[in-house]
Parts: sequence; structure tokens; C-alpha cells
Amino acid sequence: MLVDGLDKFAVSLDRLEQDGLAPLFDPMPRAYWLEVGFGGGEHIAWQAARNPDIGLIGCEVFQNGLVSALGHIRAGDIRNIRIVPDDARLVLEMLPDASLERAFVLFPDPWPKARHHKRRFVGMETMDQFARIMKDGAELRLGTDDVAYLRVMLATACDHPDFEWLAKGPKDWRERPEDWPQTRYEAKGIEQGRPPTFLRLRRKPRRNPIRSDQADLNGGGL
Repeated sequence: MLVDGLDKFAVSLDRLEQDGLAPLFDPMPRAYWLEVGFGGGEHIAWQAARNPDIGLIGCEVFQNGLVSALGHIRAGDIRNIRIVPDDARLVLEMLPDASLERAFVLFPDPWPKARHHKRRFVGMETMDQFARIMKDGAELRLGTDDVAYLRVMLATACDHPDFEWLAKGPKDWRERPEDWPQTRYEAKGIEQGRPPTFLRLRRKPRRNPIRSDQADLNGGGL
């Protein structure tokens, strides 16, 4: 059941697959960003309010998160967010090639038990999808406060052949960038003694770049 009032911002997987990104926003944004599992919606609302020329797509399946995000959207009179209340992996499959300028996966569930590791969102398959849907030079941001999950991110994301890890020194992953606001989940982890790690990666140039007219046909609007 969809949260009351969310229908104005909600987008189904079928519509995303059929129409692409461009028809979802009016006016058409300059570029598109994606946040996977936006939790309470603090981060996506902050980014949308400060980047009104960007169309933000948010994925979240939990009702409490959807309700919280809707409150932030209403409070800020934000109009450049669209929400897909469905599995983020399916959303990645629906997005056109080279359509995103930025993507966020912030403090995803670490699934600490070994039998649940396959449920972790960041892995080689999703990184391959990000490589497909992100533009050359696009930025992928990953955050975690779980040491075991950090090792997975370093192995599958920072070492992925299509991405470049932007860190030049320890402070680049220990200190939050100015345009990366804190979420309540991050704050809770700090209170419990789990320091956060901030990873920023850039999509490397493709050997065979996708032409702008191809991106337009795919709904990229870029």
C-alpha cells in the first residue's frame, strides 16, 4: 500500500522501463542522480533542495522511510524528487545506459551474518550495473560504518576496472565532504562507536563512448 500523498512523487518500475527518465520531471533537469535505500530521506531531500536543476531518483521499500521522506519533501516544498518504492536492483536494471551523473549508496544494511552476505547490495553485479548506467566521469558515493562491509566495498567497488577511487589520503575517506550531509543512521552508528567511512569513485571513460543522441533515445535526456 502506497503511503498517502506519495503518489505525486512515486514512479513504478513499469513506467521507468517504458518512459525512461526524461518524462518524469517537468521541467526537464540538467542531469539525473540516484540514491539507493534513502532511509529517512534526509540526504536525498538535502541534495534536491540544493540542486534544483537535478532530477533525483530515490529507491526505498520500507514504509517508515517513505513517510519520513515525504515529510522532508513537503517541508522543503521540493519538486525534483521521484521515488521508486521497489527493489533497487530492479531499478538499476531499468535505467538507461550512461544516464546518471551521480549515485549514492549510503550506509546500506551490512547483513553481518555469513548466510546473509549474498543480500549485501554492493557487490560485483551491482557495480557492473553502475558502470553501465553511469556517465563517463560520473561520481559514485558509498558510505558504511561496518568494517566487514567496507572490505567488500574496497574489493568490489574501489578495485572495479571501470571506476577510479578518488582518495588521495586518509582524510579523504575519514572526513565527510561538505556536500555530504549526515543521516540519522550515520549519527546512530557514531553514537554506538562505529566511525563512518566515505568512499568517492569516478566512472572511467568508456572505450566506445555513448553518443548524446543515443542517451536521448534511451530516456537519458543528457
